[in-house]
Amino acid sequence: MPEEYSDFDLVRRFLDGDEVSFNKLVRKYQAKIYWHARRMTGNHLDSDEIVQEVLLVLYDKLKNFNFQSSLFTWIYRITITRSINYIKKQKLRRFISFDSPENIGLSTDEDLVKNIEDKEKLKKLDRVLQKLPEKQREIFILRHFDELSYEEIAQITGKSVGGLKANYFHAFEKVNKLMRNDNE
Repeated sequence: MPEEYSDFDLVRRFLDGDEVSFNKLVRKYQAKIYWHARRMTGNHLDSDEIVQEVLLVLYDKLKNFNFQSSLFTWIYRITITRSINYIKKQKLRRFISFDSPENIGLSTDEDLVKNIEDKEKLKKLDRVLQKLPEKQREIFILRHFDELSYEEIAQITGKSVGGLKANYFHAFEKVNKLMRNDNE
C-alpha cells in the first residue's frame, strides 16, 4: 500500500475490510496519543493503558467517523476524554517512571549528570502539570507540547479561541510560578 494515502483514504479502506490501513493509522498516531496521555497523567504505565483504550475505541468507533473534522482532531478528542476519565478514576497520582540505568546507554560521567538533571526537570514539570486544573492542563499540553494552534485546539475541545487563550495564559503563569516554587 502506498504511503501517500490520506487519513480519510485509510479510514475508508479500513471500513472496507483492510486491516493494514488501520495498522498504518496506529503507527501514525500512537506516539502522539501516548505523549498526550503521558503529559496528562505524568505516568508511563497509565499512558500505555490510555493508549490501549484509545486504540480500542478507535478500532470500534471508526465506523461512526463522519469525515467532518480531521481524523487527528477526532483522535485527540478521544484521547483527551479518555485521559480525563482515567485521571478521575485514578485518585492516586504517580510520578514519572524511568528506565533502569543499564538501558539509558550513557557513555560518560558528564552524560550521566546531564541525564539525571534532565530527568529531575521532567519530574518537576510533571509534578507541576499535575497541580493544574484538568482543563488548563489539557490546553497547556495541546498548545505548549503538541504545538497546536488555538484554532486546532478549538476544534478538538469545542471551546472558543478567546477562552483558550485565556486558559493557556493562566496555565502558563501557574506553571512558571510553580516551577520556581516547587521545592519537592
